[in-house]
Amino acid sequence: MLTANYDRLGLAAGETVLDLGCGFGRHAYEALRRNAHVVACDLGLDELRQVRSIGAAMRAAGELSDQVVLETANGDATMLPFADDSFDRIIASEVMEHIDDDEGALAELVRVLRPGGVLAVTIPARTPERICWALSDDYHAPNQPGGHVRIYGAGELASKMAAAGLEPIDEHRVHALHSPYWWLRCAVGPNRPVEDSLAVSLYHRLLTWDIVKAPLITRLAERLLAPGAGQEPRALRPPTRLGQGAHPCPCLRFREFWEPTSWWPRQAPSPSGSCPTG
Repeated sequence: MLTANYDRLGLAAGETVLDLGCGFGRHAYEALRRNAHVVACDLGLDELRQVRSIGAAMRAAGELSDQVVLETANGDATMLPFADDSFDRIIASEVMEHIDDDEGALAELVRVLRPGGVLAVTIPARTPERICWALSDDYHAPNQPGGHVRIYGAGELASKMAAAGLEPIDEHRVHALHSPYWWLRCAVGPNRPVEDSLAVSLYHRLLTWDIVKAPLITRLAERLLAPGAGQEPRALRPPTRLGQGAHPCPCLRFREFWEPTSWWPRQAPSPSGSCPTG
């Protein structure tokens, strides 16, 4: 399931993408399929190992061009180990809500994004997130290590992105059907296996059916729920650097039931090093 909309991202073959907080690689794999060079960054070493393994399997199966490069990196979002202007596109899907110093992370993303590039950021929407926090203290920090550290208020992330010098170009909501799933998970205990609860298990099957088949009934339900429960993606343009002329850089933010998504522009050769997730 992709949170970032690649058609809106405007990713072209041969461009370099940073997937910040890549997790198990869902956005990285799609970028590879589109013949982009990808740097997948995450704090989790197990996640990075799986990304490398699946990337190798995709190449062996002939799914990827021989020209495509996949790199993995482990590190801190507030101290990215990449040179300025390193990436054409950056995806930070459901990451910012995990980072204490989100403004520092935004500054780093702007730094490594090439002028004219795009950054996509997704975060949970406020109301669905509040319900999760109310249902279970184990859903968020400090009880949940690495969990959400904040609920973004209306316009809060947009203000922080604007302060970082980004110009919004797009925003929308997605994945509203996933909100009730997390409410159920929080109600029974977010750390319990899905199979332990019949309600959670059945709803999980519904989501799988929706992802695989995309039936009309769930597409209609998604549209109805999205205004209040969908993730919110947003696009922004990067700031002008001292000594440089204006460089329009679109950034998209998409908000799901959980979080907004933002796109920040910048570009550079695929670097090595460590990259954080939140």
